[in-house]
Amino acid sequence: MEIFTPILLIFFSYLIGSLSAAIIVCKTMYLPDPRSMGSNNPGATNVLKLGGKKAAAITLLGDCLKGLIPILVALYLDFNELSLSLVAFAAFIGHLYPVFFNFKGGKGVATAFGVFIGLSWQVAILVLVTWLIIIKIFKLSSLGALVTALLAPLYFYLLSGSLYFTGVSIVLSILLIYKHKTNIVKIIDGTED
Repeated sequence: MEIFTPILLIFFSYLIGSLSAAIIVCKTMYLPDPRSMGSNNPGATNVLKLGGKKAAAITLLGDCLKGLIPILVALYLDFNELSLSLVAFAAFIGHLYPVFFNFKGGKGVATAFGVFIGLSWQVAILVLVTWLIIIKIFKLSSLGALVTALLAPLYFYLLSGSLYFTGVSIVLSILLIYKHKTNIVKIIDGTED
């Protein structure tokens, strides 16, 4: 029974992560499908372009919550750091490769932030501050996400001291950077907006 509960929550974390806030918000608000308009990415930045600030804010909150809620449940159930890390990974992977949407999901920035809040609010604050500074200087959300992804594992290592949290943040960061590969090319070319 002791191993069954973490396995069950890991499975449900993936399913929760698979719920696309962007697609749900766009359908509810009668906006175009974010997978077929704008950047074709089901994320808050694309929803902002398609439907404005309110739709984007709801999408952002939804994506954050699906990273945070499974971790809060795991913390309530007193999971160890390994199990917490696996729950975090499952929610994030659900967002990137959602079973409900043909395994074509978003880039994971907001969901990763929700995960970071759950694992360490101190790291989440540093991640947010880093992202805001990069956006303020360079005016590029994607660059902010990339720089933050590179620094998040260091923040976890220095602030949490947990090798499991540091390890899962490395994996999340690698996947996040991979999902931004087209943005990286545009940043290098000077065509990113």
